Amino acid sequence: MEIVGAGLGRTGTMSLKLALEQVLGSPCYHMMEVFSRPDDIAVWQSAIDGSPPDWAEFFTDYDAAVDWPVAAFWRELSDAFPDAPVLLSTRRDADAWWKSANDTIFQVSRHDADVGADELAQAHHAMANAMFTKRFTPDWRDEAAAKRAYEAHNAAVRATIEPGRLVDWQPGDGWEPICTALDIAVPDAPFPHVNTTEEFRGRFRGDDA
Repeated sequence: MEIVGAGLGRTGTMSLKLALEQVLGSPCYHMMEVFSRPDDIAVWQSAIDGSPPDWAEFFTDYDAAVDWPVAAFWRELSDAFPDAPVLLSTRRDADAWWKSANDTIFQVSRHDADVGADELAQAHHAMANAMFTKRFTPDWRDEAAAKRAYEAHNAAVRATIEPGRLVDWQPGDGWEPICTALDIAVPDAPFPHVNTTEEFRGRFRGDDA
C-alpha cells in the first residue's frame, strides 16, 4: 500500500481515486469497489463487528485506498502499512461537508433498503449503516452530531499521524501535496473532478450519464 486514505466520504474521494490511479498506475480502493466486489461486503461487515481481515492480503491488488469504508479503519490501516503516507481529505468546513454528505450518501443510507432489492444490495446497505453507527457516530442522521463526528475524526487523524507522514489535503490543493508525499512527478494534466452531488444522485436514479 503506497498511501492510506483517512478522509471521510464526500471530501473529494472519487476524484482522489482517479488521481491516485493515474499517478500510481494501479487500482485505488474506494466504496465503489465494493459494488464490483460483492464478497467484500461480508469482509467489511466482519471488520465492523470486530473481526478484521489480514489487511495486506485484502488489499493485495491495490496500491492506494480512500473513502469509506477505508476511512473508518484509518488507525488499523495506518498501523498495517506503517511506511505509507496517510491522506486526510477534508472540505473547507463541517457545513460544506454535511451539505454534500446529507444530499448524497446519508440520503440513501437513512432510508430502509428496498424490500425488492437483491440480497447483496440489502447487505451493502446494512454494512454501510453499521459502519456509520459503530465507526462514525450513532447519531449520524443528526446534523449537529454528524458535524461533531466529522470534526472529531479529522482532529484524531491530525493528532495521531506524525506531521511528516500526514498529507492534509482539500480538493483545491490538487496534485502537489500528494505527489510530494509519494515522491513522484506532478502530472501535466488537470486534477480530476468527478462525482458531484448531481452525478451521485444520477447514478442512484439510474441515469445514463
